Amino acid sequence: MPMPPMQGKPAIKTILQQIVSPTSWIEWETLNIAEAGNVVFTERVDRFEMAGKKVELPVAGVFEIENGKIKAWRDYFDMAAWTRQTSG
Repeated sequence: MPMPPMQGKPAIKTILQQIVSPTSWIEWETLNIAEAGNVVFTERVDRFEMAGKKVELPVAGVFEIENGKIKAWRDYFDMAAWTRQTSG
């Protein structure tokens, strides 16, 4: 994972706000999804428009489910691809 783990609702809310707030448009395209027991794997492309820039980021996500809720959520992506598309 390209960032340290976030734990607890306030930390998760903060990081999601940092990503979502500057966007004028977001799309999450799920390419593949699989499950094994309480674990769900996703392959997707996250697309954003931020300050007129279009960002397209391939992501692999892993979700652990407990009692119908997400217990853990890990996203794996290339931080250099994100930085290259969002900086400058």
